[in-house]
Amino acid sequence: MRENIVLCGFMGCGKTTIARRLSRLTYRNFIDIDKYIQHQTKMSVSDIFRIYGEPVFRNMEHEVCGKFRHRASKIIATGGGTVTFERNVKALKAGGLIVLLDLPLEQLQERLAYDKKRPLLQVPNRNEVIEELYNSRIDIYRSVADVTVNAGQGIDYVALELMKKTGIL
Repeated sequence: MRENIVLCGFMGCGKTTIARRLSRLTYRNFIDIDKYIQHQTKMSVSDIFRIYGEPVFRNMEHEVCGKFRHRASKIIATGGGTVTFERNVKALKAGGLIVLLDLPLEQLQERLAYDKKRPLLQVPNRNEVIEELYNSRIDIYRSVADVTVNAGQGIDYVALELMKKTGIL
């Protein structure tokens, strides 16, 4: 199989962690879309949002999605909002399979309880913000995914399950 494996899901579900592990297990290159944009712009995603606004970031994100659809056998970790845009879904599906790393809301809230990096979560009502955003995105994630994997297990278990379900293993 030479298709890209594209990981999607809510923040904190383990996209980057699982993508790194898959990369090691499959000898495929790993690309984290947010980190790629940060490297190219020499700015954090938060700074891009703050200085230029979300539309500029989303255009950068779309360019990256299009760029990597033509490069086979990659493991791609998307940002939490990437697949909420149809143009990104089309670009990513043109080059591979989209895999949802699914995790119940309660587990996501636990994982994100002490997060200091995501500006959106630096509020007193963190769990309410997580729940509202989760509810607005989960149906989209499920509808665009070609494969769904329960991300509530250990890293190796999730990676192996993903490899089985996508035919890599």
